Amino acid sequence: MIRPVRQRPAAAYTLVEVMVASVVVLLGIVTAIGVLQRGVRSLDYARNLTSASQVMQSELEQLRLLNWTQIQALQDAGDANLALAGAASRYTCVRSIRTIKADMKEITLTATWRGADGREHTARLVTRYGRNGLNDFVSTAH
Repeated sequence: MIRPVRQRPAAAYTLVEVMVASVVVLLGIVTAIGVLQRGVRSLDYARNLTSASQVMQSELEQLRLLNWTQIQALQDAGDANLALAGAASRYTCVRSIRTIKADMKEITLTATWRGADGREHTARLVTRYGRNGLNDFVSTAH
């Protein structure tokens, strides 16, 4: 007696297996795009923060050249919106000066800009100016 040969079923993927694999691939792509967007925003923020810090540092160097009377005159004039030229014009920079004690003033420079995501960002540079010269400064960003 001759036995009939059993045939194997054709090896193939089912529709459910294909759909599950597609969902997994889609989740991977969506996650990668989200990470890429976050990276681009972070890079934009870092570049703008560095540039804003350089603008404020440059303004601070200009203030170093002034004497006590000139600093007092700037304080008497009130807070000033600094006019920035060139690439720095994308920043709004405000200078404010206040008296801490008789021989000490606090100078605050605040730069504001809009990032690639449209959000407003701020960096601040605070320094103390003594009657006999400029002291240390502190820089913060938000």
